[in-house]
Amino acid sequence: MRAAWAILAGLALGGGLAWWLGRDASPERSPEAHQRAERAAAAQAEDALRPLYRWRDAAGNLQITDAPPGSGPYERIAREPESGIRIEAGR
Repeated sequence: MRAAWAILAGLALGGGLAWWLGRDASPERSPEAHQRAERAAAAQAEDALRPLYRWRDAAGNLQITDAPPGSGPYERIAREPESGIRIEAGR
């Protein structure tokens, strides 16, 4: 009797494993999921390319924000570093 239960459990486990490994979880199967993935990737890429702005407020404190100040001088900072190595002896 024990052998019958072991065989049945093994078949059930094997069938479940075969189903899990054989299922198709690719985004092409669902066009909506594929579109959501594309929009998320585009939003993430756009967010990564937004610059930062460095400026000093009226009290002389250094501010770094994602929007430029309303008035006054500021410096735009790219979030992505330039490729290669740059050496500046003056610093």
